[in-house]
Amino acid sequence: MIRVVVTGAGGKMGSRIISLISAMTEIAVVGSVEATGHPIIGRDVGQGLGLGKTGVLVCDKLVDCIDQADVVIDFTNHQASLNYLKIAGEKNRAIVIGSTGFTSDEMKKVNELANNTRCVLAPNMSVGVNVMLKVLEYCAGILNDDYDVEIIEAHHHLKKDAPSGTAMKMAQVIADKLERNLDEVGVYARKGLIGERTKKEIGIQTIRAGDIVGEHTVIFGGIGERLEFTHRAHNRDNFAKGAIRAAQWIVDQKNGLYDMQDVLGLRNKK
Repeated sequence: MIRVVVTGAGGKMGSRIISLISAMTEIAVVGSVEATGHPIIGRDVGQGLGLGKTGVLVCDKLVDCIDQADVVIDFTNHQASLNYLKIAGEKNRAIVIGSTGFTSDEMKKVNELANNTRCVLAPNMSVGVNVMLKVLEYCAGILNDDYDVEIIEAHHHLKKDAPSGTAMKMAQVIADKLERNLDEVGVYARKGLIGERTKKEIGIQTIRAGDIVGEHTVIFGGIGERLEFTHRAHNRDNFAKGAIRAAQWIVDQKNGLYDMQDVLGLRNKK
């Protein structure tokens, strides 16, 4: 039995993860965390989420419940996640992080802290998205510089960061395969007389509207044809299921930083 603490327990992702785990037998929620002042603090997490009584109370400090766990699943925000990663390392507990919006300096800190524990960090836990990342890498290697690359991502109007972490991961995978520096070739907005598109640029455009869960389309545009790859998330369960799968996988790994490509066995496969 794998024992899990879920942070952000009252949020959209945290609540779905807890709900899905409640129906499983090989993994169980033994702790839950929310931000200080949240209305479900001190309540049974099951009752707070409409799941019935579970015996697991919601606390506002990870250190208060992490000792019971094998792994932490965290979907909060990049600043909170850094703190939770630090605590996980100090307590020798594995952690799965789905937060996005990390700065380059924060990612350096993540890499440093991950040396002290086992950590899966991925901007998108969806199995489908991670298969798509592998496909994009493969296609970029075949198409090379003969096809223009454009990425369009759409999310709900409450999402705070842009472009999405998933879109940036897609762009980075393609840029790496094409041996381009994304910091130099990424184009995030176009307006006015912008001139002819350069061959090296990778366009990354953002849409925010309504309750869109998440859509990502990558276009490889050539002369006379184009290839389009699209992933649409219909609900958050695919992300939650991926996070649970990552939690089950990471507990038996060596210390270090991993992503969903590792979890799914896609790393270095052709």
